[in-house]
Amino acid sequence: MSATASPSVTACYAHAVLNATAEGESGPSASWDLPTDRLEYGEMRALWDSVLDAGDAGPHTGLLVGDRIRPEGLHILGHLVLTSAGLADAARAAERYHPLVSQAGTVTLHRAGGVGRIRYRPTVAPAAMHPQQVEAVVAGMVRAARWIAGDDWAPLAVSFAHPRAGSAEPYARVLGCPVTFDAPENTITVADEDLDRRRPLYDPALNALHRAYADRLLDQLSAGATAAGRVRRWLEHAGLEDAGPEGAARELNLSVRTLRRALHAEGTSWRALLDAARHGRAGRLLETTDLPLDRIAPLVGLSGATALVRAFTRWEGLPPGAYRLRHRPAPPDPDGTGGG
Repeated sequence: MSATASPSVTACYAHAVLNATAEGESGPSASWDLPTDRLEYGEMRALWDSVLDAGDAGPHTGLLVGDRIRPEGLHILGHLVLTSAGLADAARAAERYHPLVSQAGTVTLHRAGGVGRIRYRPTVAPAAMHPQQVEAVVAGMVRAARWIAGDDWAPLAVSFAHPRAGSAEPYARVLGCPVTFDAPENTITVADEDLDRRRPLYDPALNALHRAYADRLLDQLSAGATAAGRVRRWLEHAGLEDAGPEGAARELNLSVRTLRRALHAEGTSWRALLDAARHGRAGRLLETTDLPLDRIAPLVGLSGATALVRAFTRWEGLPPGAYRLRHRPAPPDPDGTGGG
């Protein structure tokens, strides 16, 4: 995603946050059709504001939400963790694939002195991320580690860069280790022996399948700064005779509703992008082939030569026959004189 694009968060994580609170019954989760639908970060912050403003919310709500995270709340990253060879492998997966869950922060693993430090750094302005959101992420990473290491596993220490809110007891109970605040970083410290302990039943082929899918999603996320750009790239190779928003949405791992909403927010629409794709392909076919108009029309998704003439005249201000004459090179002069 480009540096100017707003960070986004996957719908499955937003849904998990809602399900971990009383907001799960009445929250906006019905507006998402697929777990890979994405929210702009501002929407996610508004969701958190509603959670933290609820009557039963308290200073440890974020901590408890993170501790209740389940694999489906992290979508493919959750499955990668579950099929990892050990904690180090899981941490490296989080380092690479965390953007699939949220682009509002980064996860990094640093190892030195017999320990590993898993750091979480928000990429949005400090005022834009509530400390309880950070606590949910860090507690969620500890919970994910327990999917591998067991429910009784605990890190050596956890630190948060913000001040403590509320009593210390819930932090010790949920995280199971010493917890410090006002620290330089949000960090989970893990012993090397825990990081390097391999699971007895590890299936590398299953992990590779999950990783391939995660790589595909990551490529799609980073390849296009906008939904419109991703749709344009898809339309370049799609069969326009039966192209519909369902196919584009499926390829982009979005619901049709989310795709239409994203395109509207970018000032365009599926219809406008399809029309532009038809224009471009018709022009290329006229320039590079001798196909008659009634053969070109279905290749660009139009009903026949009459529809092509009408559409092309609207696009270019001249009919396709005149366009072809203007853009095709003149045949070679048989006597080589150039006719001069």
